[in-house]
Amino acid sequence: MIERLPFDLKAYVRGIETRPCFICGLVNNDPDCFHHRIFEDDETIIFLSKYPTLPGYCLVSPKEHREDLARDISIDEYLRLQEKVHILSRALKRVFDAERIYVLSLGSQQANSHLHFHVAPLPSGVPREKQQYHALMAEHGVLQVPDDQMAELARRIAETYDAERIAS
Repeated sequence: MIERLPFDLKAYVRGIETRPCFICGLVNNDPDCFHHRIFEDDETIIFLSKYPTLPGYCLVSPKEHREDLARDISIDEYLRLQEKVHILSRALKRVFDAERIYVLSLGSQQANSHLHFHVAPLPSGVPREKQQYHALMAEHGVLQVPDDQMAELARRIAETYDAERIAS
């Protein structure tokens, strides 16, 4: 059983106000921006959330710093990005036997402005009142997954992602 602890939202907000873009940092291998990687190619990076509210919670992002979905990427770039979201969704469904895959684009100009999609598998059996936004909100606590377990999770998802990518 993975422990869920309260999320220190004030500390998180202070951090994002004082540090550079964490996705750009991850792309540039900044050790302060470490996240477990699932997949990357020339234009996309997929990685595990550092603050997961569900097991296997991932983020999918263009590597280049883009901020506005409607203005900063072309339709072709968007479709390539969404293809990776779809492949990841299939992989997460297999790895976690998920009831549903949640996909959202969050962030704002004030916080985490680098365009990214949250892709989170909802495990089967979660009571209805703890699904949807409730399941995604860090205000209800974040999972405390030890680093070695996160690395193993990333490896399993990456292997399944690669198999799904090859099959498509």
